[in-house]
Amino acid sequence: MIKFRVIKKILILVFILFIPGFFYYLMTSRGQNRYHALRVFGPKTPVKKYDSAKRKYVVDTIFHQIGDFKLTDQDGNEVSLKAFHDKVTVVGFFYTGCPTLCNTINGYIDSLDRNYVQSKMVQFMSITVDPKRDSVGALKKYAGKFADHDAKWKFLTGDTATIYNLARKGFLVNAVDEGNGNFIYSDQLMLIDSHNRIRGYYAGASITDVTRLNDEIKVLVKQELLERDTPMY
Repeated sequence: MIKFRVIKKILILVFILFIPGFFYYLMTSRGQNRYHALRVFGPKTPVKKYDSAKRKYVVDTIFHQIGDFKLTDQDGNEVSLKAFHDKVTVVGFFYTGCPTLCNTINGYIDSLDRNYVQSKMVQFMSITVDPKRDSVGALKKYAGKFADHDAKWKFLTGDTATIYNLARKGFLVNAVDEGNGNFIYSDQLMLIDSHNRIRGYYAGASITDVTRLNDEIKVLVKQELLERDTPMY
């Protein structure tokens, strides 16, 4: 009887240790939803550097990164490139006078914001393409339209040159002031990692793309934690 109990305990221990690892193997190696690292978008520059371990020069790649900037959020606080440090960030462009599209996109961001309200790693930024009209006060009022709004979602304004340069050269999307209150700008949401690199583009008004964004936020968070060798639990 005692021998049977010992064998039973051993079997339970094997089950506890083996089954989670087996399912992880299925997910990463055999499953249809297996883990894939996200690609890095933008121009890439090959460079030679000396590898002291191999004692020879090897070819490395410098990936496109978002350049530094200074903008102001809806609470009057300065926001710069440092805000991306140790964060996974979703960025989009909009303006408060936008009739319908911006409200749809920001409605989806609002849903994403709620999904990650407990996460310290995930944040959101919405940058106006109409800074002449969208003052700090205007952004504060606009942000108030979204229930349960928290400090993880920044609505940003600044000078026109900074914003348009950031859109085109940083996030690699279009932003043009046509005059008379009309703007051409990208409806894409961008996923940015903690190294200021673009890891994904998503049509902000598409539920399919936003769902994919939601999934890839989780992938990038896992990727960041693995890079830092930080326990996930």
